Amino acid sequence: MKLRLKLMGILVLLTVFAFAFSSLHNSQAFAQNKKVKPTATKEKSQPASKLDAILVTFIEIGAARCIPCKAMQPIMKEVAQEYMGQVKVVFYDVWTEQGKMDAEKYNIRVIPTQVFLDKNGKEYFRHEGYFPKEELIKVLKMQGVK
Repeated sequence: MKLRLKLMGILVLLTVFAFAFSSLHNSQAFAQNKKVKPTATKEKSQPASKLDAILVTFIEIGAARCIPCKAMQPIMKEVAQEYMGQVKVVFYDVWTEQGKMDAEKYNIRVIPTQVFLDKNGKEYFRHEGYFPKEELIKVLKMQGVK
């Protein structure tokens, strides 16, 4: 009887570990397939004239499976389209290795967090949580975005 209980306990532990590993792997795979990906590494490859026109870099730091972060995705896409050439939109997923480093770089406490950088790369505004588009636009206009 004791042996049976020990074996069942081991089986339960193995099942829990297998489920945890599977969930971790699936969340990383999901995050890697996300359409909005970080573009910070592409800065150097763009022509200088395009970089000069960028007035604001809007960085969204969140996670692909975070509900408020998901709610920000359409806003990010709209901002990227409506203010193309003036605003650069970047998304970092904190549930990826690179995203974890970016979260540390920007001292992120909660997700989603929006960080706004001026044309010189200096942070001028930060917001934590869901950020309505109308309020976000006001922050962009602080740096001359039209």
